[in-house]
Amino acid sequence: MISRKIDFPKLFMGLILIGLLTASCNNNKEPVSFTGEAQGTYYAITYFDDQSRNFQPQMDSLFKSFDLSASVYSKESVISRFNRNDSTVLSDQVFDAVFNKAMEVSEETGGAFDITVMPLVNVWGFGYTERSKVDSALVDSLLSLVGYQKIKLVNRRLQKEDSAMMIDFNAIAQGYTCDLIGKFLESKGINNYLVDVGGEVLGKGTKANGVPWRVAIEKPAADASDQREIQVTVSLNNKALATSGNYRSYFMENGKKYSHTIDPATGFPVQHSVLSVSVLADDCMTADAYATAFMVMGLEKTKQFLNTKRGLEAYIIYDQDGVLTVWSSKGFPNSNAE
Repeated sequence: MISRKIDFPKLFMGLILIGLLTASCNNNKEPVSFTGEAQGTYYAITYFDDQSRNFQPQMDSLFKSFDLSASVYSKESVISRFNRNDSTVLSDQVFDAVFNKAMEVSEETGGAFDITVMPLVNVWGFGYTERSKVDSALVDSLLSLVGYQKIKLVNRRLQKEDSAMMIDFNAIAQGYTCDLIGKFLESKGINNYLVDVGGEVLGKGTKANGVPWRVAIEKPAADASDQREIQVTVSLNNKALATSGNYRSYFMENGKKYSHTIDPATGFPVQHSVLSVSVLADDCMTADAYATAFMVMGLEKTKQFLNTKRGLEAYIIYDQDGVLTVWSSKGFPNSNAE
């Protein structure tokens, strides 16, 4: 498992959306559609196959294979053994792909995305340990263990500047598995599909009637227990969409809300006005990583970044004096960018 317990309200919403997305399909060509549980969340997959093959067992195997490489919740995974400084473990193809993309996005965003933030994620209670009593002294001591420049892969072994450093792929894992499943389907000659892993989605081709896949972006809720509502629906024209938000995963202490998004520069949860970021990209791993990075960067820095970065579009929902407000980049469907 990657990070969270099964989110059944989100699973229910995903099932409803799959029903909406497939209901209008041409009845002469029925889709193959199934759901399951993996990586601490749900998955929902729909595709069109002339042979009507059901590949769910293979999908479950792909998730298990990923966990054996890149899940910090599997004690014998490659990443867990690297975190324990096991000198006998070597990276594999899955680990290499995720690690290299993480390093690329870290470099592009000046460290706003950083997989070495794991020790801080744990002490704040958003990882695999109980929340600690956090103060500035503890955060300062852990910040010395954070910094993507302090790690590298050499001959399939992870090298760290400090043996106490730990890494976590949670902010990129679901996006990568969407891509992995997409590649598997394409290897079977299936080119019209929608893959949804915990809300990160990849859509290729179209439905049977030639209509693009459409997916929803959730409206940020005032409280984690609030009913889920759709903010907007988006067409996926051979694109991936990933969303990162602060309105469901947080804790309250002394009247203050602490979100699960940790700023690698400060070691504290981010405190700016952005509530959620949805990113469109050609692949889901890229979209997933940048959605997290933009949550750290905030609205203005993200706007500036997108002015020079091609291949990415973003839809940002933020709080402006108590009012939910939307900004989206020029290439995003229904954009309101100037």
